[in-house]
Amino acid sequence: MPVSPSVVIGVDSSTQSAKAVAVDAATGRVLGLGRAPHTVTGTGGARESDPEEWWTALVTAVRAAVRDAGVDPGSVTGIAVAGQQHGLVALGADHRPLRPALLWNDTRSAPQAAALADRFGGHRSWLERTGSVPVASMTAAKWQWLREHEPHHAEATAAVRLPHDLLTERLSGEAVTDPGDASGTCWYAPADGAYDPALLDLLGLTPAQLPTVAPTGATRAGGLTAAAAEALGLPRTVAVAAGTGDNMAAAVGLGLGAAGLLDHPVVSLGTSGTVFAATRARPADPALAGFAATDGTRLPLGCTLNCTLAVDRFAALLGLDREDALPGGETVVLPYLDGERTPDLPAASGLLTGLRHTTDPRAILGAAYEGAAFTVLRALDGLLAACGLDPADPAVRTRPLRLIGGGARGRTWTDTVRRLSGRPLVVPAATELVALGAAALAAGASTGEDPVALATAWGTGAGETLPALARDEETWERIEGVLGTAAAGLLS
Repeated sequence: MPVSPSVVIGVDSSTQSAKAVAVDAATGRVLGLGRAPHTVTGTGGARESDPEEWWTALVTAVRAAVRDAGVDPGSVTGIAVAGQQHGLVALGADHRPLRPALLWNDTRSAPQAAALADRFGGHRSWLERTGSVPVASMTAAKWQWLREHEPHHAEATAAVRLPHDLLTERLSGEAVTDPGDASGTCWYAPADGAYDPALLDLLGLTPAQLPTVAPTGATRAGGLTAAAAEALGLPRTVAVAAGTGDNMAAAVGLGLGAAGLLDHPVVSLGTSGTVFAATRARPADPALAGFAATDGTRLPLGCTLNCTLAVDRFAALLGLDREDALPGGETVVLPYLDGERTPDLPAASGLLTGLRHTTDPRAILGAAYEGAAFTVLRALDGLLAACGLDPADPAVRTRPLRLIGGGARGRTWTDTVRRLSGRPLVVPAATELVALGAAALAAGASTGEDPVALATAWGTGAGETLPALARDEETWERIEGVLGTAAAGLLS
């Protein structure tokens, strides 16, 4: 009978679903994949999920991945969770959720974010303390919203967790997080590697309510608890890594770490659009999240709320297939259907302008793609500038972008990003980079090896290179003009 390879499991617990990959720890080959859906509820600015469903989905996805891999469960040596960032999970004295989790894209906390940002000397002080200025997505703003709108829940809260923290604790029995995900709370100081006491006082929190911050996401939190081992059908000897946030795990999966690769910035097209780069610099830009990477270095990130889901909504409204699009021409769409984070317009709505009797519906859809891609690429320019690079410098503009996320698999998305960026794209062949990054963290926890070096050896960031197209300056300038006018009064 053949001997099963040493297997590690990486879990991507995202907004919409849990995905688990069973990976050969020696080669990085994906042996099996499992998934299970999450439910998101809420209207207007509200976006919530039941944390108990996250655990049920994780169990379903992990069991399916092991079954799909066809390996002996006893060959599994490590597991790690990468979770959607910023979500607020309030636990009661029984360590069960007091209410549904407030998700990263819940914009009800925008007023609380603005009020917090004015404290402690304003934006500059927040940047120095946490690397980020509070916006509606940050956990601190959500906690403040809970204190103001549901004080009975806030007063009953015995513990506060991020989504990946909760799942890691269910697996290992240990309350532990990592520098990467902790840096998205706005109460953790990356420069100090610790929670900021003054900010905890401001927010009415104590260190006892928060998980311990492990040195890295690959730190071993412990083994599986008896209950977790039984639920997953795995041995208790499986090492549980501290894990991290989804963007940090994607960086690991791409092999981005302490060495820094600013010449290969990342554009991720998913429910949200994100741009990030590994660097040792400490950019100070209020439009960016000054995250830590899971290895404790820097992962500055820009995030937009409206990306693939918003464009798919336009396709549905127009009765078109998502790929049935044409360039927008004089039509401009700002698809800010859920408000917007970058630029910071939490009360915004979508805008469509430039219609004629002759406008083709496919051009309206194409304009939605352009508006979403423009917003993401504009955030990328801000990130590069904050890291000391001139986005207009031809030497910078011709460097490849790594394009990941669900949108990277769509022809119209890749064509639009190439046309508006004027840059070559590297599209990794691997489709589950967040889960693969988590698998590398799991391997690090079980072997003590550097997870970024492991992912680099596995080659998970390798893929097809698409040559640059001529940059569509006319479309870029048209959208930029509309955004400038709209931001002055029409969107907010």
